Amino acid sequence: MKIGVVGTGYVGLPTGVGLAELGNEVICIDKDESKISSLKAGKLTIFEDGLEDLFVKNVQNGRIRFTTSMQEGVEQADIVILAVGTPPNPITKEADMKYIHAAAKELAQYIRGYTVVAVKSTVPVNTGDSVEKIIAEQNPKGEFDVVSLPEFLREGFAIHDFFNPDRIIVGANNARAAQIIAKLYEPFAAKTKILYVHRRSSETIKYASNAFLAMKIQYINEMADFCEKSGADIYEVAQGMGLDSRIGNKFLNPGPGYGGFCFPKDTNAMAYMGRAFGVDLSLIEATICGNDKRKVNMADRVLQAVKDISAPKIAVLGAAFKGGTDDCRESPAIQIIQILLEKGAKVSVYDPQAMDNARKILGDAVVYAPDMYTVAKDADVLAVLTEWENFKTLDLQKIKALLKTPKIVDLRHIVNRETALAAGFEIFSLGIK
Repeated sequence: MKIGVVGTGYVGLPTGVGLAELGNEVICIDKDESKISSLKAGKLTIFEDGLEDLFVKNVQNGRIRFTTSMQEGVEQADIVILAVGTPPNPITKEADMKYIHAAAKELAQYIRGYTVVAVKSTVPVNTGDSVEKIIAEQNPKGEFDVVSLPEFLREGFAIHDFFNPDRIIVGANNARAAQIIAKLYEPFAAKTKILYVHRRSSETIKYASNAFLAMKIQYINEMADFCEKSGADIYEVAQGMGLDSRIGNKFLNPGPGYGGFCFPKDTNAMAYMGRAFGVDLSLIEATICGNDKRKVNMADRVLQAVKDISAPKIAVLGAAFKGGTDDCRESPAIQIIQILLEKGAKVSVYDPQAMDNARKILGDAVVYAPDMYTVAKDADVLAVLTEWENFKTLDLQKIKALLKTPKIVDLRHIVNRETALAAGFEIFSLGIK
């Protein structure tokens, strides 16, 4: 099939590469000329595990191309996938639809023959209706349908999730559009549940899913706080909870709070929609509030370890919002660093992939270390804020020799607690007294 993908970010680019790998002809479209120039030159603009090899392979075999021209990407396409950003409004926190609407308005004039416009961006209920109206107004003779095709790609695992989806949701209001999408996902039909629902239901499923997972994270974080006071072990508690098939063992890892570009944005947007429809979504509202407080509490935990030191130097491992990605948007690590700086601490930071993105946010306010050992030199405490796998291999004796005092605040359960204690460290871990 011929597919146009509008947007080359953390959703659009893995999606485009994945569809090309399945044998489709893909053109990715983006207004950012520097992005397109880099991609045309064979240079990825984001980090995702496993993406580079597939990207290079499909660029070389000609299955994926990149352009700034909407006309080039749309006029021959069987399907046009909208994967542009829907950032939160800075005041109301509702999803900002200007990029979706602008893309719909522009692509409308290039529709040639029957085309399915698939909205993959996370969008409010009724977005399909508004996109449909915009296209019809711009191209009254255009033959098209709009479907909702929500993405469920985890950052850091986007390529794995693309080829191993646990479900595919298709919001299509007529059989013709559904048949086109069925053809697109035919390679997955034998092993994956494909659920066809009404478009508005599909738009809601994405928000409802992310809000539920965010609540699960906030819940286990609250249980971790309880365990610290009561003497229970949160990891044993989480293991016991996870054995209940109704609960499951995923998203039961305590940490510094949820982050990234999806959960904060989507919980806020869901709460806004609840208020707009006059529905009490108090659980989601409480989750948002609790998660915001969590970042402050975690910064205080770090500072508590150096409470007797004026202007302490804190070494931070991790800047990305989670391991496996370079994305620092709404990163708990970045937010905690900012709070530490506001409270007078000096911070050095190291992240395996996210240093450039961290620098765009933090500027010169911190020291950027070249590796996970140099970051600890002359620091008063080491704080682990992102769960990168290579942090598990830390040479504790080497770290101990670099730190002023052998103290670790591990907010990601990365450092082996017993090993650290045996090595002479003071170590704080979440959910353990």
